[in-house]
Amino acid sequence: MSQYHPLTTEEAIEFVKNIPGFFSQEAHLECREIGDGNLNLVFHITDSESNKSIIAKQALPYVKIVGESWPLSLDRARIEREALQQEHYICPELVPAVLAYDDELALTVMEDLSSHTIMRKGLIEGNTYPYFANHIGEFLARTLFFTSDLGMNQQDKKDLVKRFINPDLCKITEDLILDEPYRFSDNNNYGAYIEDEAEALRTDQVLHLEVALLREKFLTRTEALLHGDLHTGSIFVTTESTKVIDPEFAYYGPMGFDIGAVIANLLLNYAAQPGWTSGEKALKERRDWVLETAIQVWEQFERRFRKLWDEHVTDHMARTAGYQDLYLQKVLQDTIGFAGCKVIRRIISLSHVADIDTIADPAIKEAAERLALSIGKSLVLRNRELHSIRELGDIVRTATAAQTKGA
Repeated sequence: MSQYHPLTTEEAIEFVKNIPGFFSQEAHLECREIGDGNLNLVFHITDSESNKSIIAKQALPYVKIVGESWPLSLDRARIEREALQQEHYICPELVPAVLAYDDELALTVMEDLSSHTIMRKGLIEGNTYPYFANHIGEFLARTLFFTSDLGMNQQDKKDLVKRFINPDLCKITEDLILDEPYRFSDNNNYGAYIEDEAEALRTDQVLHLEVALLREKFLTRTEALLHGDLHTGSIFVTTESTKVIDPEFAYYGPMGFDIGAVIANLLLNYAAQPGWTSGEKALKERRDWVLETAIQVWEQFERRFRKLWDEHVTDHMARTAGYQDLYLQKVLQDTIGFAGCKVIRRIISLSHVADIDTIADPAIKEAAERLALSIGKSLVLRNRELHSIRELGDIVRTATAAQTKGA
């Protein structure tokens, strides 16, 4: 079947039927194309008799939401598959298994997670996930440590850096997150009612300096293998389980980018809460939980990362007294800065978040966007001066109080 072409549902069925030991040759399979939003075809294939199911994901040679005018390399499918395999090897309980692949077809077949919910959807519905911060902290600590110069042979790491050069997907990040929100761009997408906010972003030279420094880090630092797009739409959850998917933006970059992405998406949900939670007391309780979860993501990551460092660091010089503290201070500040950039991008640039975009009341939606931008700008502006993740909580609460007072 190889030789690239977008698969039909019938061809997807034919491919998965030949995976050894999964579906029987006599199985009557059903397939539906469920999509994943912006870039790919995704097929959900089921056998109603055995109750088995599987996911087949195929990359398209362009950005799906834009069309053929925005071409993309199909090699991103190989990068995503190899990143999934790396992450599953390091964290098998937190990443779905790859069951088959065809690089020529840009196709990866993996474990189905239909028993889980996309975290963004669950958060919008008001669910809580008591183990999420622990789980994602573990994922971040292990995947970032064991793909870095701290936790693996440094020559082997250089070979991995070569394998995960990902120019097309990195260009999307460089443009949509670290450039275009701060200038006029056809890719920007926001309501005219926040044009004043967009103009402020375009003219704030102090903010631009901080974004330029963060952009330099994204362009030049090869600290660890990143997921590259770790938002709440790329995480499946239950109350007891967490699974990370979709690392097609994977590349070697600054650790804080992944951690900041998770925190940013929780903060976007925090800003959106008046659209989903009624009553002053319930709103405060919900926001407190979301904000504390965001803080705990860093704290759980840091605790586990320090333990891995103490027990497994491979670099003798990294055992020098004081180095671990300075290293993690740098990662924290990067985390805060990149979180701010990710928040701003989701309001001003292409591809927003459902947490805010699907709020029915226009006034509440606008207030959520303005609060998110206030938080995002503060995080970017202050990232180099912060020394504790708890200061993030202060920034968020201050921005919230200012909006409430001004309402």
